[in-house]
Amino acid sequence: MTFSRYSSTITFKLVLVFVLLAGAGTATPQTERFHWKAVNLAQVKLDDKTPLAFNVYQPEKKKDSHFVLLLLGRRYIELDIKSKLAYSVPAADIQKKGSEIESDNFAVPRRLIATSDWSVRDVGPAELIKLTLGDYGRLLEVELPHPPDLRAFY
Repeated sequence: MTFSRYSSTITFKLVLVFVLLAGAGTATPQTERFHWKAVNLAQVKLDDKTPLAFNVYQPEKKKDSHFVLLLLGRRYIELDIKSKLAYSVPAADIQKKGSEIESDNFAVPRRLIATSDWSVRDVGPAELIKLTLGDYGRLLEVELPHPPDLRAFY
């Protein structure tokens, strides 16, 4: 009877370890897909001037809300607000689907852009992100509106 109890305990532990090890390597940041939605009321400025062509996107998933994808002219830049890093994004790696974009996670060290003077502040109805792009030497400002608080209507 004791052997049977130990045997079932060992079997359970082995199955648990196998399940944990099998699930550990399934989602790596390099293979993760992002679905980006356009942020309509966002504002972008380069050296206090609005670029002729720009667009701002944020991921659909709330857990990835610290990422921002910028289109400046023909150049895409992914910002990681939490880590205060910027990444270059090749336009060929982006799939447009209407007003939305689907892409891989570009937050890899080989795509880093030199940046400095990061500032992330809450300015009332928006979040203001300021940084200096190292390759341009210009001040980039991105103003992201906060989502409306609809808790009063529930």
